[in-house]
Amino acid sequence: MSEDRLELRGVTKAFPGVLANDHVSFAVRPGAIHALLGENGAGKSTLVKMIYGVLHPDEGEIRFDGKPVTIPNPKAARAMGIGMVFQHFSLFEALSVLENIALGLDERLSPADLERRIREVLARYGLTLDPHRTVATLSVGERQRIEIVRALLLDPKLLIMDEPTSVLTPQEVTQLFETLRALAASGCSILYISHKLHEIKALCDKATILRGGKVVGDCVPAEESSRSMAEMMIGGSLRDIKKAAGRTLGAPKFVVEGLSLEGTGDFDVALKGIGFSVGAGEILGIAGVAGNGQNELVLALSGETPGEAAAVRLDGTPIGALRIGERRRLGLAAVPEERNGHAAVPGFSLADNAVLTARGRKGLVNRGVIAAGKAAGYAEEVIRAFAVKATGPAATAGSLSGGNLQKFIMGREVLQVPEILIVSQPTWGVDAGAAAAIHQALVDLAARGSAIVVVSQDLDELFALSDSLAVINEGRLSPKRPIADFSLEEIGLLMGGVHGEADQGAHVAAAPVVEASHAH
Repeated sequence: MSEDRLELRGVTKAFPGVLANDHVSFAVRPGAIHALLGENGAGKSTLVKMIYGVLHPDEGEIRFDGKPVTIPNPKAARAMGIGMVFQHFSLFEALSVLENIALGLDERLSPADLERRIREVLARYGLTLDPHRTVATLSVGERQRIEIVRALLLDPKLLIMDEPTSVLTPQEVTQLFETLRALAASGCSILYISHKLHEIKALCDKATILRGGKVVGDCVPAEESSRSMAEMMIGGSLRDIKKAAGRTLGAPKFVVEGLSLEGTGDFDVALKGIGFSVGAGEILGIAGVAGNGQNELVLALSGETPGEAAAVRLDGTPIGALRIGERRRLGLAAVPEERNGHAAVPGFSLADNAVLTARGRKGLVNRGVIAAGKAAGYAEEVIRAFAVKATGPAATAGSLSGGNLQKFIMGREVLQVPEILIVSQPTWGVDAGAAAAIHQALVDLAARGSAIVVVSQDLDELFALSDSLAVINEGRLSPKRPIADFSLEEIGLLMGGVHGEADQGAHVAAAPVVEASHAH
């Protein structure tokens, strides 16, 4: 085929106060894996929503297989052969894999016919998935496989992938890439959005770069470095993390001893005798494969799940039985993994979201009455300091892109200068420039004497930030050691639950470390 699979000509989309896409033009060849790169707010999500029929262009033309097309809705897109796998999965946990896939199909099939077709797709692409398993029992990688299989059942000509590896283990990423390469070899075009530039370099044939809603260039990722692509995205030099030379860590500030909690639900991970300490000015990284007790640990440390008083101490004070508000008053701050609905209320303004956690340390409430001016002022301070793309403090949290909301949430906690900060996945879904800024903010906070615990699945991030490291596996935490004492192989083995000889866990693959300053 000589014509392009997908071509955009001068596609423009505006929202009140924002020109999201400004005369965007590029083309994707048949069988190509084509990356769409850009910072948060660069216009990537708006663009792919128009290709998938969720939104409609104000100007310009979309051509598919050489012909101009109008895509009124996602059902029409799927009928044309366009599939999409979103960053946030839309699955019902109480239903089986088969039932979830059936709900997402436009045609009606008998359960037997659907299962036969699912097994054909699994066999063709070398995927493993039990159609009769309940979704709640599946790993994150297996859940993503459901979304991919649902898209592949359409026999798509174009598959759009939005941040597909943001919650996957290194092993799951490897399997996903094998699937995508096989799909491309069969003639399907793939439009791939990711902030993980070392993955773009390894996987994609070509990349189109957006900045401020405009196409500012393209490149062949294999011929670039992660850093050069990041600098094309931000239009300037990428900042390296700067740690003060010869800095010394203070006495233990945050001490956890014998922290054990039973899992409260059928699928929660029990915490088993967790212990560690973090000194003033220290950043402790906690690595692990998703689903090994990270969320339960963050909830226990932040106070959402209180336990034994003596199990957690802040500056010598037992706080293990205290709730969140009481711990915050003593100087603890926390950022949970899920930003929408947990770290922020989507329907609240940014000013109101600032009040939720900063009301005590920033004096945003006086005798039970919100000081609206102060709240707006603090939200504005966060927006300015963390370069959050928002119309102002009155903007709702739900109106921000995922990466910009992450920057706001991180800024809201960091600018309170807490005694101890617990943060889960600090740069999840943010671009290279924002990730570097968040990393520097954490390093600067530690330099002011705060103790910091960073829970992350991103080994590059942990190597860049941490002074010391521990690994969580099935609710148990390995002893912490200086980051320089760890090899990638050992971390990979600990993540897989192998604590003995290396040959016992030789199958465990560790993620490659790219330039630390741009882990995303």
